[in-house]
Amino acid sequence: MAQFSYTGRDSNGERVNGVLNSDDRHALAKQLMSSGITPLDIAPIHARETTISLSSNVFAERVAVLDVMMFNRQMYSLLKAGIPIMDALKGLQNFTQNKALAAVIADLCDSLDSGRELSSALQLHPKVFSHFYVSMIRVGEKTGLLDKVFLHLFDHLEFEKLMHDQVKAALRYPTFVIIAIAVAMVIINLFVIPAFVKMFQGFGAELPFMTKVLLNSSHFMIVAWPYLLIAGVGAVLLFRYAISTIKGKYQWDRVKLKIPIAGNIIYKSTMARFARSFALSTKSGISIINTLSLVEQTVDNDFIADKIQAMQSGLERGESILYSATQSGVFNLLVLQMIGVGEESGSLDELMAEVADMYQRDVEYEIKTLNAQVEPILIVCLGAMVLVLALGIFLPMWDFGRLAIHKN
Repeated sequence: MAQFSYTGRDSNGERVNGVLNSDDRHALAKQLMSSGITPLDIAPIHARETTISLSSNVFAERVAVLDVMMFNRQMYSLLKAGIPIMDALKGLQNFTQNKALAAVIADLCDSLDSGRELSSALQLHPKVFSHFYVSMIRVGEKTGLLDKVFLHLFDHLEFEKLMHDQVKAALRYPTFVIIAIAVAMVIINLFVIPAFVKMFQGFGAELPFMTKVLLNSSHFMIVAWPYLLIAGVGAVLLFRYAISTIKGKYQWDRVKLKIPIAGNIIYKSTMARFARSFALSTKSGISIINTLSLVEQTVDNDFIADKIQAMQSGLERGESILYSATQSGVFNLLVLQMIGVGEESGSLDELMAEVADMYQRDVEYEIKTLNAQVEPILIVCLGAMVLVLALGIFLPMWDFGRLAIHKN
């Protein structure tokens, strides 16, 4: 997908601009029309090199999420103190320790000097500032609440980082154990079992069934390991190619939600991200339809994003938020009740923030108990592996020992 900058007018006749990913100009124009924006100009853009690093060197310093978080916090403090935005940016450029971020801030200053708005300057760095981020800054510019928007974005990025770090930490232990089991199986089949082959052949007796299975599997791995290695690498590359396509990523995001144990964590963290982004957008004064368009890009799951897009289409047809959310099929009964109450009382942003807090607590609990849920499965796998090895290797040795005793 290519990246395009667009200029258009919304339903109120106000001029709007932004950056979106799309297959081509026609697809983007259709997308803009569906969101209530009449496109005036659409042109492809290229991200500047400073969005990632100072050079093409893969070892160059990069802009991390933590750097963007601190940028938001500092901008909030400076703007709240009444410092002009240009002076604030130049001050951060001089004091930031990340050279890549300093280069980005310098480019922002140049863009502001040339007459661009801050949101228009930020959208030139899509790999540092997401479309959701740029849209929120644009809202802050229009409402005069730019300092508060920076604070809200800091909280949002902090929440995103917390979710990512917690899920990553929870999956580290089971991933390590699974890799260790796989490596152990390879070593056993390539080096351990072949050492027993000559000994078993020297006995000249009928081997137990489990021993034959182990010997045959070891022989197959020794003979076919190059092909197995090629097949494994090919499968990984094929999988990565598949999820890089629109259809493949959609199917994989759908399957991820159904993975035992992990799927529940992924679903709840996605819902927490949706609710937090929804609350932040509506609290900043963005309409519900435009909020859904923005939130769709923050959930990081194409399957859920498709359901959110269906909700947006429902609202455009005049359906209520509750009905559209119910038809999407991705929210549980409690969340639907919160949406219904929020829609009736006009406090949807506050209730969605509570939904986000609820899902965040659920994710934290699921992560804390993840090892307790995974350990029994891993113990069963290890026990089964040890049992097969014991039956396959030591059972024939025990039988041959008894035969030798009887002969003597």
